[in-house]
Amino acid sequence: MSRFLLAIRCFFLVLFARRLPDDARALLPPAPEDLQPPRELPPARPDDKPREAVEVVKEVVREVEVVREVVKEVPAKVDEAALQGRGAVRLLAVLQREGRLVDFLQEEIDGYEDAQVGAAVRDIHRGCRKALAGHVALEPVMAQAEESVVRVEAGFDPSAIRLVGEVVGKPPFEGTLRHAGWRAAGVTLPPVPENNDPLVVAPAEVELGAPGATGSQGAP
Repeated sequence: MSRFLLAIRCFFLVLFARRLPDDARALLPPAPEDLQPPRELPPARPDDKPREAVEVVKEVVREVEVVREVVKEVPAKVDEAALQGRGAVRLLAVLQREGRLVDFLQEEIDGYEDAQVGAAVRDIHRGCRKALAGHVALEPVMAQAEESVVRVEAGFDPSAIRLVGEVVGKPPFEGTLRHAGWRAAGVTLPPVPENNDPLVVAPAEVELGAPGATGSQGAP
């Protein structure tokens, strides 16, 4: 019975934890360099009893759960990175749909007059402003008015406050607030429709029936 229980433990630990229990490794033959005279086992005590099968199974289950929790951490990190990338694509899709921002940034504008670029930028600004207002709640990092004198205390967050100009000594600092910064207080991006490619920023547009188009429609 004890060999049967030991075999069960070996099976589960090798499958999930890739190791053998200590009492099983003790039964393996030693490596040639580790050969030593056999040790005498202590005599069995009258009160020694084989462990119940339930206890062995519980021990295996506990060890398997530990391994399972470790394995869960890897796909969680991968999924988080994938979600961050998809969120950026969804935001680009919103800015493209409302303001044609991607089209504008991909366009070569060196050959256009300033007046032409200015007219286009006005429409892009209007659309992108609408998209941001509808999907991203923005708030200033610092609540003080710009061009006012502010105090930067010790232990400030460098990702939220960037010091410019002559930075000498240690905080606290006093300086002029040139830009209040922006922080996203909330983001509500539209979900990707089912069966849609989450990496598509804007779909290609094909006009049917346009001059020069050929196809089965309208064929005699």
